[in-house]
Amino acid sequence: MKMTWRWYGEGNDNITLDQIRQIPGVSGIVWSLHHKTAGEVWEASEILAEAEHIKSKGFSVAVVESVNVHDDIKIGLPSRDRYIEIYADTIRKLAAVGVEVICYNFMPIFDWTRTNLYYPLPDGSNALFYEKASIATDPHEMAEMIIRGGGNFTIPGWEPDRLSRLDELFAAYADVTEEKLFDNLVYFLNKLMPVCEECGIKMAIHPDDPAWPIFGLPRIVRSQDTIRRLLNAVDHPHNGLTFCSGSLGTNPQNDLPSIISEFKDRIYFAHLRNVKIFDNGDFVEVSHKLGDGNVNLPELVRVLHENGYEGYVRPDHGRHLWGEEAHCRPGYGLYDRAFGVMYLLGAWDGLENAKQRAAQMQGGEVSVGAE
Repeated sequence: MKMTWRWYGEGNDNITLDQIRQIPGVSGIVWSLHHKTAGEVWEASEILAEAEHIKSKGFSVAVVESVNVHDDIKIGLPSRDRYIEIYADTIRKLAAVGVEVICYNFMPIFDWTRTNLYYPLPDGSNALFYEKASIATDPHEMAEMIIRGGGNFTIPGWEPDRLSRLDELFAAYADVTEEKLFDNLVYFLNKLMPVCEECGIKMAIHPDDPAWPIFGLPRIVRSQDTIRRLLNAVDHPHNGLTFCSGSLGTNPQNDLPSIISEFKDRIYFAHLRNVKIFDNGDFVEVSHKLGDGNVNLPELVRVLHENGYEGYVRPDHGRHLWGEEAHCRPGYGLYDRAFGVMYLLGAWDGLENAKQRAAQMQGGEVSVGAE
């Protein structure tokens, strides 16, 4: 398991690479060119400059998250082939600097969806919150709240210029059913697979967040069955999954250990975070600790370890602690994510120690540690 940290770039993140270097076990940065909009050309010079800057601090650049997919591809318009070719061009350029995995999503109009960015928790911290009843109302209010909450920082999938055309986007997606969206995703991936194979890059789709349709828009990567359907439809080793315990965990019907076990060979990236689900279906993001939420992260780490997971992982969102919400991107503070890194690596190290102990005992050696 390779531990990474999502970073938004100089001037677009309150956390520095030098600070991240001080978190034990973090070997890679999950990055992107966050000023680029979906469908925009990524220049090789910009990619190289960002990658070299990250590498200069001793980090891997193997995972890029948020090469966003243009709406014309999701809708299935005739112009989609042009945007797919731009995407393929980006894949080739990213491969040239050492990228191995691209995390992306295929959610219509909205990316992750929350109704409160600073929901107060009993311990005095605050976190991202989703209230089901609010989603039944006007999407404009939610979009404005998220954009406003981002302050001067970019929030992938919530670009102000794009969402200023919200009514236009809803009209464009009016005839996009779940089946049509799925077919358009399959078309997109089939076009990219030869390029991915040529470049050695794996596409790892992020599940829908939350794991159900919102505002009448279809969501097609939300459960074990829908993941299976996609991986079978494009049965190629370069088509894979970003396993997100927080997104899939919003639906208590999802058996997260079973999802890992079934798709272990196609999981190339993992987001590990915890959510607390309320009786009415609302949920809030909480600490990684067992019992604070409904996701059993030690069990998920155990299943990943048991299946020999060698891919990338990050602690994903965290609570805002000690007033840091005044200057950080919502969900992306320093402290709780650093705690998450250590919690996850502690669980992994315990499993590694037990494995080594068992091997030593089988070989007749029972001592552990330094002589």
